[in-house]
Amino acid sequence: MDVSSRVLSELASREAALDAQIETARAQAQETVDAAQAQAASILRDAEARVKAMQAEQDQQLARDVQQVREESSASAQSQAQAIRARAEAKLGEAVDTIMRAVLP
Repeated sequence: MDVSSRVLSELASREAALDAQIETARAQAQETVDAAQAQAASILRDAEARVKAMQAEQDQQLARDVQQVREESSASAQSQAQAIRARAEAKLGEAVDTIMRAVLP
């Protein structure tokens, strides 16, 4: 009986040692998971900040492009309006000359 009690004691001791190793491994695994989650959160924050910066840059570029298109359109419209006025004034002058020739012999 003494031998069997030693064997049982040894088995109990080994079981306790294995339980301790398992618990240590669980704690280490949890620390690894926690560290990975923290790193993932940091990466996500960095990515979100980059996206916001890129969006702001894109918005600024879009605003510059819109302003440039407006300025070009305005310049083109003014140029066209000026050309139309010049043609209208020329036609008015021709009309006045035609009327003057018709009225004055």
